[in-house]
Parts: sequence; structure tokens; C-alpha cells
Amino acid sequence: MMRTLTFSEALREALHEEMERDETIFVIGEDVITHGGPYKVTDGIAERFPERIFETPIAEAGIMGVGVGAAMAGMNPVVEIMYMDFVTCAMDEVVNQAAKMRYMTGGQASVPMVIRLPCGVGRLLAAQHSQIMESWFMHVPGLQVVVPSTPGDAKGLLKSAIRSPDPVLFFEYKRIYTSTGEVPDGDHTIPIGQAKICREGEDATVVAIGPMVQKSLEAAVLLEDDGYDVEVVDARSLSPLDTETICESVSRTGHAVVCGEDSSFAGAASEIAAVIGENCFRDLKGPVVRVGSPHVPMPFSSELVKHVVPEVPDITEAVSRVMM
Repeated sequence: MMRTLTFSEALREALHEEMERDETIFVIGEDVITHGGPYKVTDGIAERFPERIFETPIAEAGIMGVGVGAAMAGMNPVVEIMYMDFVTCAMDEVVNQAAKMRYMTGGQASVPMVIRLPCGVGRLLAAQHSQIMESWFMHVPGLQVVVPSTPGDAKGLLKSAIRSPDPVLFFEYKRIYTSTGEVPDGDHTIPIGQAKICREGEDATVVAIGPMVQKSLEAAVLLEDDGYDVEVVDARSLSPLDTETICESVSRTGHAVVCGEDSSFAGAASEIAAVIGENCFRDLKGPVVRVGSPHVPMPFSSELVKHVVPEVPDITEAVSRVMM
């Protein structure tokens, strides 16, 4: 049976179900008890699992270090970084320890840890609280990078991430925490590394990341008036990337647009565009076009934000351009 939940509610449900299933799972982070986290995802865990949730000072390196050590010792930590920008304070723990531990120990140790990362523009929090940085971690072998766009995928992917034997960076776009969608009952999981075709089409493929999935679907409806039948693919997982699904779609349509909220320069969209160019060159009827933000810090002003965050018209213009 399907129910309508918000993105935050779906994540919360996944956490509660997994903690009920496996007593080695615990939650650690700033304000995860006092406020249920800044977006209420950990709300209710302290009442239901009082000995398995730990509220910390503002000390990201310490939080992450606890997570890595606990994971190596047989626990399954879910680490919340209140704003993903401050994972930069724990880069050694993430990049040099969690990512490489299985390799450095010849498979004798693993780090089954989920790092939840609220990201992107949300409450006009300016340049130090609005970054995305997905591509930073795509570049690191040993890390999985997951980006759900709907409540159903949020639940299914978080459950799979918690069950993974290796570290997962779980990107949660702040602007879609209150979005609603259908979520299946029961033990709903989605394999990491599997893209989803959200809308079938014959003329062009739009590969979208996070909130840009819904905007791409809206753009596809508008583009029908111009006679374009657009297929929309939700990447969902950036590392591993489902190259097969993406390239099969592009090879069939012959046109490709890749959309993400991060900077187009050296972002996740750029890597996907390169993969398409390398694997689908003979099938392409035009250049691969990227849609993303300009290479600037996120402003505080709401008026300036409108000029940075890509919207539906940017996607429709990009599709029209590749179809010429």
C-alpha cells in the first residue's frame, strides 16, 4: 500500500524501521535530540531508542571520528552533519579513513557508515551553509554518493545505505524536505547504483540530479507544446553511476541535457556529460548540454539566488538548444 509522506517523514520512517531491525545502528550529530535535527528527520528517536542516539557539540571531526571507529568495531552509525558545508572540517576522517579502510586493510576492516548531508539552498543561508559538493566525494574511491529526489526514493535508498558494508554519503537537498510523494509500506529498499526513468520520451534525454528531477518533469510537460517528447532520467546514485541506463536512453533519443543544482564547472553534471560523450558519441545528434549554477558562492539575497539556482526555463532552453 502507498502512503503520502514528506521527504523528511520518509527519511524518519526509514531510520526508525532500520533501528528496530538492527540494534547495532545508532545516530550521532548536533541537535539530533534537542530539535530532532534541523529538519526533524531524527524526531522521536530519543524517545524510542534513548540509548542509541547521541547529541554532540559542534565538532564535526570528532563526530566523524566516532562514526569511523564505531563502524570498524562492528556498529552501524548514521552520522548527521547539520549542514553539509561543515563536512569539510572532517575531510581526513571521511577521505583518508572511512573511504580507504577496506583497501588499506586488505578487506579485513570495513566502515558501514551513513553520512547524512543536508545540502543546497534552503532558507537563504548564504555561501557557508548552502553548498552541494557532490563531485568532491564522487572523486574518492571507496565512497558511495547517493542523491534521492522523492520521498519514496529517500526511504528506499536510506535503508539500502544503512545496510551497505561501506560508507555512503547521503545528500539531502534542503529545499525538498517538505515535498510530498508516495512511499510504499513495508521493507522498501532501492539498490544503490540504479538510475530511474521517471518519464519516457523519444526526442531527448534529460538526466537530472536531486531537485532538478521534478523541475525536469515540469519542463518536459512544457516542451510538449514545442513538439518535443522528452525522457527524464533520475540519476539517484552518483557513485556508483548507472552508466548503462543513462547511455541506453541517450543512444535511443540522440540528444542529452544533464541538470544539477551544483556548479556546472567540474560538478556531477559535468562527469555525467563526459560519460555520455565518451559512450554515446556515434549516437548523438548534437552536443551534450549542462544545466547548473554559475561558478559563484551562493548569495544571501533572495533576488540574487534567483540568478544562481537553475529553474524550469533553464531546462526548456537547454533542450530547445540541443534539438536545433
